[in-house]
Amino acid sequence: MVLPAALRGPGVPTDEAAIDRILSGYQDPAQHAGLAIRYPLEGTLFSPESVPPAFRWEDSNPDSNLWLVTIDFEDGEPGSRDLSREVEWTPSDDRWQAVKRRALEGKARVTVLGVNRAAPETILSAGTVSIGVSKDEVGAPIFYREVILPFIDAVKDPSRIRWRLGAISSKEPPPVVLEKLPVCGNCHSFSADGTILGMDVDYANDKGSYVVAPVEKEMVLDKDRIITWSDYKREDGKLTFGLLSQLSPDGKYVVSTVKDQSVFVPTPDLTFSQLFFPIQGILVVYDREARTFSALPGADDERFVQSNPSWSPDGKYIVFARAGAYRLRNVRSRRSALLTPRDCEEFLREGKPFQFDLYRIPFRGGKGGKPEPLEGASHNGMSNYFARYSPDGKWIVFCMARNYMLLQPDSELYIIPAEGGRARRLECNAGRMNSWHSWSPNGKWLVFSSKALSPYTQLFLTHIDQQGRSSPPVLLSQFTAADRAANIPEFVNLKPGAIRNIREQFVDDLSYRRAGDELAFQGDYDDAVQTYRKGLELNPNSARLHNSLGCVLLRQGRLKEATAHFAKAVKIEPDLVPAILGLASIRVQAKEPQLRNLEEALKLATRACELTGYQEPEVLEILAGVYAAAGRYAEAISTSQRALGIALAAGDNDMANAIRGRLRLYEQQKAVRRSAPFAP
Repeated sequence: MVLPAALRGPGVPTDEAAIDRILSGYQDPAQHAGLAIRYPLEGTLFSPESVPPAFRWEDSNPDSNLWLVTIDFEDGEPGSRDLSREVEWTPSDDRWQAVKRRALEGKARVTVLGVNRAAPETILSAGTVSIGVSKDEVGAPIFYREVILPFIDAVKDPSRIRWRLGAISSKEPPPVVLEKLPVCGNCHSFSADGTILGMDVDYANDKGSYVVAPVEKEMVLDKDRIITWSDYKREDGKLTFGLLSQLSPDGKYVVSTVKDQSVFVPTPDLTFSQLFFPIQGILVVYDREARTFSALPGADDERFVQSNPSWSPDGKYIVFARAGAYRLRNVRSRRSALLTPRDCEEFLREGKPFQFDLYRIPFRGGKGGKPEPLEGASHNGMSNYFARYSPDGKWIVFCMARNYMLLQPDSELYIIPAEGGRARRLECNAGRMNSWHSWSPNGKWLVFSSKALSPYTQLFLTHIDQQGRSSPPVLLSQFTAADRAANIPEFVNLKPGAIRNIREQFVDDLSYRRAGDELAFQGDYDDAVQTYRKGLELNPNSARLHNSLGCVLLRQGRLKEATAHFAKAVKIEPDLVPAILGLASIRVQAKEPQLRNLEEALKLATRACELTGYQEPEVLEILAGVYAAAGRYAEAISTSQRALGIALAAGDNDMANAIRGRLRLYEQQKAVRRSAPFAP
């Protein structure tokens, strides 16, 4: 070996013989402290398809500035020797191919020796690990999602989320197959044969939307392939977001959590920037052939939250996470998927525990049965979730944490027999948040997500043997972008390149309105305005979009622009009450003579009350406010009293209290006969 010129210096050897002399004095790494190989770990098992890994180490000897990396094999033949000026070394493709060939079903001993370039004959530090290469191929590509952090930024701009599909044998990042989706796309799953894809998508104004599409090289997600979990008992008026949906192995059914409510709140920490877990919900099955929704008996008990379903490979059983249902003390509204810290203060500030147990239920074509707790993953003082069957049905790997569900720093992977039994912690756990795991179709490998090395979640691979033992984790470095968290990885029973592109054809003006409404609800008015305008580019005659844009512009004090959009909405849809009320509010609030008009405001507010049959307290209160602004306090009081009676009859105490406050104000104004304008 001849050293590159950049490595040469006084006393630096320049040939193989010199390196041999250095090694001749080396006996055992135990004689030389101070160097620890951090990656790969002792006993790491690589797949035959793996690309060259980056070996990394820490050297506590400050005099070390040159490192010799040697790899020796069990066959006794000479190994390899390479030099590095950094505390990291990646073998060449040829070198790594030789390692994989010679360490197949055996071991390779990797030794790193630290020296100083000025006196390389003296070994200053040493460390060693043994690695191996399995004969078992991975045999399938991985489909996964990349998300920007913190999570709230992804909510504001879902178009920056992207999906990739690729094989671990490629040194290049997997190709992006889906991107620039202007609405949020979330959990996905494939049928066992890889021919069908299901994915949560926020189509139109419905968080319960779900798309099911055949897998093709050029896939199209259109409206005809979208179902909505909201269609299950829509008449009861209870909102559904549809959580953690899963296709059955044969692709004939989808099961999901519906009639749900979740603690789903952004947090300021970059690494763990959201808290998520369901606190209410039942399991509902969609029959794709019959196009029907039905609750799954045994997993539809409203006393519990039943979520996070997973199918056995033969489709005969479903394992799901269950806990006692809970109602938040201070929830403001069910209109948004995201809650505020105040909504969830018992969990965020008070640390209220919430733990899930894993239960198994027979499917029986949707007839269900008695749920049975899984031994080893229930009633163990921990939270158990994200169960995944091995393809042969022998094992279940699941997550265990002290509390909650998604993004838990202490989440670790455990394995139990499929029928339940003693839980064993897997050796692959990577230190911080281990989750979102998926088995390879041949049942030999597991891919999972972890934050062990970065705030941005990375993907790792581990081998699982016949006894359910795992090897130390292999980082899939090419699967991780520097500015994205890689999550929801799923092995797909396809060949790499089987999907080249996934294109949406369902995003329309309703989708932009929903996205804008979510941004407005979070107080991000500038982004909401931009989103509404994009929707209007698709459909300039959407009265609802004009109204939503007018509402946000009104909140920003841009009254002239808001007036134009409210007027456009009413022109398109003359009976659109929110737009009529928006115009009425501007006619009362505005100071500019060309906008302020109390007489027109009274006509508009009266028209809105007529359209709602004088039965909506919010609408009546706006009319009362217009009366008060015009100095007609007796009419303001009588109208407000009517609104109060309706609110009390409906049991809406928050609305009733707000009306009482206004009533007191109107009565005070009447008493002193104030004539100053009042804006509700």
